[in-house]
Amino acid sequence: MEDKIKDALDQIRPFLQRDGGDIEFVEYTDDNIVKVRLQGCPGAQMTIKGVVEKILKESYPEVAGVEAVM
Repeated sequence: MEDKIKDALDQIRPFLQRDGGDIEFVEYTDDNIVKVRLQGCPGAQMTIKGVVEKILKESYPEVAGVEAVM
């Protein structure tokens, strides 16, 4: 599952980089939470909920959510 998530994040990455940001996979937890680290992206929390979480949940229904970590 981690490889699938990383592949999906690689698809999202160019859009974040275009706005001066980036995303890094941190962990896929036992309770199906994807933990990521967003870098240099203003409005990071909105990006996670509005874009990253939506795409991952649509692609992989078993994903329960996405959380940012520092």
